[in-house]
Amino acid sequence: MAGFISEETIEAVTNTSDIISVVGEYTKLERRGGNDFWGCCPFHGEKTASFHVDGDQKFYYCFGCHASGNVIKFVMEMEKVSYPDAITTLAKKAGIPIKYKDGAAPDPNFKRDNSAELYTDLYERTASMFHYMLTETEQGKKALEYVTKRGLTLETIKKFKLGYAPADRKWLRGFLRKKNYSDDFLNKSGLFSQKYPDYSFFSDRLMFPIFNRKGQVVAFGGRVLPPANEKERKYLNSGDLPQFKKRETLFGFNFAKESIRQNKRIIFCEGNMDVIAYHQCGLDYAVATLGTALTAEHIKMIQGFVADGAVYLSFDSDGAGEEATKKAIKLCREADLTVKVIRLKGAKDPAEVMLKFGAENLTAQVNSAILDSDYFLLRLGEKYPIDTPEGKTKAALEYFEYVDSLRSDIQKESCLEQLSQTYNLKPEAVKRDYINRNQARERINIRPNNNQKESEIQIKLDAELRGLIAVTADIDQFQVLRSSLSEDDFNNPAAKRLYRVLEECFNEKTTSVPDILNRCNDEALCRLISGDLSSGVYQKENVSAVVTDTIKLVKRNKIEDTRSKLLQRIKNYVIATEDDKKQFEALLTEKMELDKQVQTLLK
Repeated sequence: MAGFISEETIEAVTNTSDIISVVGEYTKLERRGGNDFWGCCPFHGEKTASFHVDGDQKFYYCFGCHASGNVIKFVMEMEKVSYPDAITTLAKKAGIPIKYKDGAAPDPNFKRDNSAELYTDLYERTASMFHYMLTETEQGKKALEYVTKRGLTLETIKKFKLGYAPADRKWLRGFLRKKNYSDDFLNKSGLFSQKYPDYSFFSDRLMFPIFNRKGQVVAFGGRVLPPANEKERKYLNSGDLPQFKKRETLFGFNFAKESIRQNKRIIFCEGNMDVIAYHQCGLDYAVATLGTALTAEHIKMIQGFVADGAVYLSFDSDGAGEEATKKAIKLCREADLTVKVIRLKGAKDPAEVMLKFGAENLTAQVNSAILDSDYFLLRLGEKYPIDTPEGKTKAALEYFEYVDSLRSDIQKESCLEQLSQTYNLKPEAVKRDYINRNQARERINIRPNNNQKESEIQIKLDAELRGLIAVTADIDQFQVLRSSLSEDDFNNPAAKRLYRVLEECFNEKTTSVPDILNRCNDEALCRLISGDLSSGVYQKENVSAVVTDTIKLVKRNKIEDTRSKLLQRIKNYVIATEDDKKQFEALLTEKMELDKQVQTLLK
């Protein structure tokens, strides 16, 4: 006879679990007498603590959004899991054995999705193997020399469990088969090519295990080793998996969260090496995004820890880095977080500062970070000729976009005064132009949002984008599309953005056209979608065919791109040893398989 989790187990989990410790994993809590704790609510953005956790009654309540419940409900809401899964998670953490009613077995009608746990076990084992290859084998010697030359110590390499993925792309499959993993399971793991299942997704790369907040390996990032082909992607990250979502994960957060909590500050970086360099220098509150821009989900992860502290941004000083800094400031300010910008001097990234000048210099540069308002005024002063009236006007109008992101009227007024003093302008004129900023932009032909103008210029209405626009007419077809393609498979930046929007809407079951347009947040793209849908060119009966064609097209483009890179490798390959000859033959075999794939898709 099958049964459900017993009341005895539920009561033990409820009474034994430390709700203060559990909630403290998601937001910073401070004691206010007895066993009462307060912090910023992890369910909605706020800067003033209104979230109360009663350690004696084992209950939480938010006076802002009115979220409430016990420790089981908290885990259900934060982790988006079922009631039995929340109990199982807490029981495992507290060492409580799970018993079922009347001594029965688990209810077979309850289908627990444990795929995330299974994949996590696989990734943990693979990370250990990669780490061994880096630190203990001749194959990993080149990668180990590279990281040590970048200044990383063996202690740091061990802490972050850095590894090396062998150049032989068939090696990993053979290794994991010997560990009794099935081919079907491995095919879905994200560790292997979808087109050539025997080939590892990562090969001849320095490997960075990506950990979840619990410290479990859930994905990988791989860096190409020098010297590298210019056309080869410098960094590769795992795609979204059952246990891993890029938009909700930060590299290094598992190592940094306690320091973030204590120091009330966090450093957002661009790359994994940046994070590791900061940690080695004792600045262990650094994290990085994983192939995506900073997202609202990332901000929500850390908001409760730094609400009364500061966010530090450490992005590259090139055009892309400046744009990433600008967008990150806007996101943080909309969450009412204080922002500072680190402008590194004497080197291009934190690892180089550490190597050339040492940990103390890097720490000093972090402590010299400037407020975001100062950063904008400095950057705009470099961008525009502020010794001319027209230059001052353009700089001021772009600065107004930053002022718009501030939530406090006092902050806005203070920043306008700062603008007046910096550019030697009359405060009254600045305030008038701020109030009438849209008319002022029109007078000198500046759009309200430069990002939108840039995105509009970049939008290319090709077959990739048309295929995704078609899906908005029949969102059910997105399930078909996403089963074959991921965001990373698309080349068109606008198509990538729309895929991301459709993924979010699909997951949240908010799939009407207005929902999609509201989430899109790109005026030019919204106009394209609205125009195509209004024209009637996409009807539900023809969307299926468009999606099928789009899948074929994107797959073919990706294969042809891979084939082009492979041909370049074959062209430049030098055969000096018997092993080189075998590797060359493997490349030729891979090319033949690619040719077959292209021909199949052309049929």
